[in-house]
This record gives sequence, C-alpha cells and structure tokens, in this order.
Amino acid sequence: MNALRAGIIGAGSWATIAHIPTLAGCEDVELVSVCRRGDDALTRLQDRWGFAVATEDYRAALEPGLDIVVVASPTSFHPEHVSAALAAGAHVLCEKPMSMRGGDAWDLVAAAERADRQLLISFGWNFMPIFRRARHALDARGIGRLEHVTVHMSSATRELLSGSGSYPDADPTTTPDAATWTDPRISGGGYGQAQLSHALGLLFGLFPVRVVDVAAMTSAELGAPVETHVAMAARFDNGGIGAISGGSHHTGAWNDKHQLEVRAIGSEGQLIVDAHRELVWIHRIDGTEERIDLRPGEGAYDATGPARALVEVARGRLEENTAPGELGARTVEALELLYAHT
Repeated sequence: MNALRAGIIGAGSWATIAHIPTLAGCEDVELVSVCRRGDDALTRLQDRWGFAVATEDYRAALEPGLDIVVVASPTSFHPEHVSAALAAGAHVLCEKPMSMRGGDAWDLVAAAERADRQLLISFGWNFMPIFRRARHALDARGIGRLEHVTVHMSSATRELLSGSGSYPDADPTTTPDAATWTDPRISGGGYGQAQLSHALGLLFGLFPVRVVDVAAMTSAELGAPVETHVAMAARFDNGGIGAISGGSHHTGAWNDKHQLEVRAIGSEGQLIVDAHRELVWIHRIDGTEERIDLRPGEGAYDATGPARALVEVARGRLEENTAPGELGARTVEALELLYAHT
C-alpha cells in the first residue's frame, strides 16, 4: 500500500499537538509539506517531524502532490486554503468553523463535489463513539420531528479569548498568535467561533436542521476583545425552536473537561446526549427507553479523531463521513446569524 502524502496548512499550536502527531502515528501516511508563518517555527517542525517541504506559501505546500491536507489556518483564510487544496486533488480536513460566512461555506461544499473529494470538518465529538451510538439509535427509531432543544457547552477558554493565557490543551511549545482568536477580522468572533461551533456541529449532526432566525446576546469578561459567553434562541427550518448557549469556564475546573449537553424533545420522544457525564438516553412515546452504556472517558474530547477519519476517508475505509462540509456550512449559517443579531 502506497503511503498517503499529507500536508498541513496552518501549523499552529492546535495542529502541532493534535493533527500532526496523529498523522505521524499512522503507518500509511508520509508527512510531506507544512505551511505556517515564521521561519524558526517551520524549522522546528521540519526537524521534529521530517517534512520534506516547509514553507510560508500554501501554494508551495500543495505543489508536491498531496493525497490529504489539513487546513488549520485562521478562519478567515479557510475558503482560500480549502478550495486550493481541493483543486489540487486532496481530501481535506478543515478546522472549525469552516468559514465566517455561510455563502463561502456552501461554496466549499460545491468545490468538494466538483473535485470529487471528501471535505471533513474538525468536529471531534462527531467522530467519537458517544455521537455515533446516539446517531445510530436515532436512525433506528428516532424521536420524530425536532420540536425543541437545549444545548449547553462550556470550556476553559477564558485566558485564550482574553489574550491573558493559552488554551490548556494546546501545544505548550508553540505560542498561539493571539489575533487568531481575539481579532474578529481573523477569527470571526470569540466563544461562538472557537467552541460553540463544536456544540452546533454535534446538534446538527444529530438533527439535520438549519437555523433560519435567532435572537442572541453575548458578553465579554476579563476585558476580552471578543465574546467569552454567548446565548441565543433559534428557530429551525422545520418549525422547531432551541436555546443554545456556551461560555468560558475557569481553567482547572473538572480537570478542564468540556461540558457539552444536548436535550431534545421530538414529536415522538426525547433525547439526552451529555458528553460531560457520558450519557445517552432516549425515551419514546410508546413507553420504551434506551440508555446507552458508555465507558469512562468516552465523552472526553478526542483530538485524534478528525485526522484519523481523514486517513480512513482517503483509504476508502470510512463507512460515513460524520462531519461533512454540509454540516460545517449549517454551523456557519447559525453563527453568522448569531453575530448579525448581537
């Protein structure tokens, strides 16, 4: 089996601790090219991981001919970088959110279709057993039309979004550029873009609805230039409604484990997916209940899942892309509406 030729566009602190080591740990993957700003950082990455090409120009990173590409650059650059990687013939994993504007996101979906390549979005929970088993249970019988849903998320991002520190799970040897997270022209926003996008990816992966209207509020603590907390009420294209919120909790709480919970009421039952308590529970109107047994730790975020899925997609071994471009586009639409109403 020929090794898959891999490239990284945007090798910041997250790609360095999550995507690159994951790909390096796959026997059938060759790390060919890496792109980021900063000669010193590029040299360190090349020396550590053996990239043949290390460049600040993403076009040069694509020239060797790649089978798979991870785009982990700042959000504002995603449309340009993803479309170029797809046009070059690679399957692409794009960090979330896939763009700032819904129109750009749907353009990338169309670009992947034209190129006959797979586009994956880095919604890590969507590649984990807790999501797959909840989706399987819904597909088997479901809870009918989604009528109402509450979504809550919190994560240790107070320091990151206020520019006073880093993300606890990031690579400690690679200092993130604060503007990547705190300059809305580059990031598109704060907690909504950085973290609530995960919660929306989980929600829309379970229920393929689209947000058509919102009322929203945000707040910024610690003098942050972007929001650290967000809450919105949403109306979906199927007539259902939802309350979706997220905030930056204190570093060290619960060993920095994310809180992520979806509670849904459908026309034929109810669903709870709680990643923090590692619980999936379904009640149906016929009186039947299903509680899915999960092992300890199966709700904790698995940073390796998206890159491993990219490899499986390229090898034709992945049964389903559970975080496709279409899912990312629905998430971007919701976030675009959120920021337009705050």
